[in-house]
Amino acid sequence: MTAPLLTTLFPNIDDWAELGQACLDTLLMLGGSLALTVLLGLPLGVLLHLTARGQLAPMPRLNAALAFAVNVLRSVPFIILMIVLMPVTYFLVGTRLGIRGAIPPLVIGAAPFFARLVESALREVEHGVVEASQAMGASTWQIVRHVLLPEARGGLIAAVTVTAIALVGYTAMGGAIGAGGLGDLAYRYGYLSYKSDYMLVTVALLVVLVQLIQALGDWLAARSARRRGR
Repeated sequence: MTAPLLTTLFPNIDDWAELGQACLDTLLMLGGSLALTVLLGLPLGVLLHLTARGQLAPMPRLNAALAFAVNVLRSVPFIILMIVLMPVTYFLVGTRLGIRGAIPPLVIGAAPFFARLVESALREVEHGVVEASQAMGASTWQIVRHVLLPEARGGLIAAVTVTAIALVGYTAMGGAIGAGGLGDLAYRYGYLSYKSDYMLVTVALLVVLVQLIQALGDWLAARSARRRGR
């Protein structure tokens, strides 16, 4: 009974299995790129924070160079960045298309954005807590591991949430140049073939995905805040 109802509501969608595969591809791109973005962006954000003036390891020249590189990558629109990075993507993963071809530009585009969010979260940690740790003889690494990161946990969770939502948008844009996923279906069928059903369903699925990510991020942030309150 469900299939005839879907056919009636969305007569232009011929293959629901293809739509399901597109959802899976989007989730795979999101999961893989988010994990690598956090892996690269977290230490970059910590380094940006530590090397700033007045922080634990001030290095103005290194900080300026890192900030410049981060700002350059953040200023390039993602769809242009994907095109520019095609030779690099092919060198790294052996293809410019599909899930594998999408992950390198997704990470390169999102990691600087996430690094800036990490830097902002660490900046919100009370300086007195850091000074107390220094007074007790803690090293820079110990302060980062046991003070800065735990104290900024709520802000870091929010940063991951915002970055994940941004990556959902990036994956949709990547569909226009062969990245696959829901963005590819929306572009090929919804835009090029004028099948508004595909556009409606893909947009609805992306909205649901973003809402779920935001709800999960809010729950984790609230849980972290309750633990700190103890």
